Amino acid sequence: MQKMNGLDWTALILVIIGGVNWGLIGFFGFDLVAAIFGDMSFLTKLIYDLVGLSALYMIYGAAKMK
Repeated sequence: MQKMNGLDWTALILVIIGGVNWGLIGFFGFDLVAAIFGDMSFLTKLIYDLVGLSALYMIYGAAKMK
């Protein structure tokens, strides 16, 4: 088994943040990222973009593990 590098850890943390945020939206209708950084501000959009890219990176990593 390969050790996780910095990019792996960053992607994992961002995917967890995204999952928790979607859980809050689904259960309570509360968008934590938008509440902290503003509704569709530059930072909010950047975080959403990074979460999406992290999810794609995690899919790539999972496919690489077979």
